[in-house]
Amino acid sequence: MSVREFVTESEQETREVAVSLAKKLLPGHVLCLRGELGVGKTVFAQGLCAQLGIREPVSSPTFTLVNEYEGEGCRVFHFDLYRIEEPEELYEIGFEEMISSDAIVLIEWPEQAGELLPSARLDITIERMGENGRRIVMEERTI
Repeated sequence: MSVREFVTESEQETREVAVSLAKKLLPGHVLCLRGELGVGKTVFAQGLCAQLGIREPVSSPTFTLVNEYEGEGCRVFHFDLYRIEEPEELYEIGFEEMISSDAIVLIEWPEQAGELLPSARLDITIERMGENGRRIVMEERTI
């Protein structure tokens, strides 16, 4: 299991970390974005999606649960599970099929998915450091 850590001082620097990561992603990768409300999970997702060739606005799908985007040579599913009360609710939207597809999958609030999360994934935790600073820890998990 490899762990990488980054410290950023602005939203732009957080986006740049995401852009760098996006260059290494392959179809089927699942990324779990963890952190408190307003810490920058969606900012990170925006940087990642921009690098993947998504030109439409990227916002957190808080009320729709999932947004689907077409990038350059890849599809992206972006989940926001904040409002999920029980993991079983995810069966209704086809969560299992989407996370096992050849799409790149971003999941905000992944803890809400419980045992439905794949064991092979990249956990990304974003923490506040002062007003604008962020600590980003990426932990690769494999089967």
